[in-house]
Amino acid sequence: MTYKCLIVDDEKLARGLIKTHLSQLDDFEVIASCSSAIEASKILQSETIDLLFLDIEMPVLKGTDFFKNLVQRPQVIFTTAYRDYAVEGFELNAVDYILKPITFQRFFNAIEKFRTIQRANVANALEIPTSNHQKDAFIYIRKERKQVKVYLDAILYIESLKDYVKIHLAEENHVTKSSISAFEKKLDERFIRVHRSYIINKDKITAYTKNDIEIELAEIPIGESFRENITALLT
Repeated sequence: MTYKCLIVDDEKLARGLIKTHLSQLDDFEVIASCSSAIEASKILQSETIDLLFLDIEMPVLKGTDFFKNLVQRPQVIFTTAYRDYAVEGFELNAVDYILKPITFQRFFNAIEKFRTIQRANVANALEIPTSNHQKDAFIYIRKERKQVKVYLDAILYIESLKDYVKIHLAEENHVTKSSISAFEKKLDERFIRVHRSYIINKDKITAYTKNDIEIELAEIPIGESFRENITALLT
């Protein structure tokens, strides 16, 4: 599997150094390199990126502010000359936070953290399904100041909406504040992550291709980094 990377830094030398470090790793590909968050936004609209190398102190828009506003967030490694943003970076669930100048050893440590996260995602996706689902299993979600009961068997799929998730049921939807990764931990083995922004209920699949999964009238994309393992799971 090859991971697609985007480098965002207003310093040309910094971009070049990260690109050089990545060139030594066979399973990483630099899709683009740019000098501002504005340029990066355009690239993310047209490319699927697995790992973002993002400087923080940049003209016009800081890297952390840019990342906060992304609807679909790739994994991110923050790169900066300043220690002051470390807490903010990790609050955004960054893979790592690297101080410049970036040595290859420090860079490689961050890459290994990313690979560990990816292996965990694959392991979750390949978890062997069981027929012993509790049909009456449920969770509570916070909605409009209430704790609302949602039966797991009724959930078709879950969609990430930045800092919220949308829970799709057959006849209604619920939106609650949560990251999709945090919400995933509440679910049982019938649910699998098929995309950075989607979790599906395997029991509800009506059809699938190598690119998407159909659940009732919805077509849910399969993320490129998940595709090989999801295909293996479903065939």
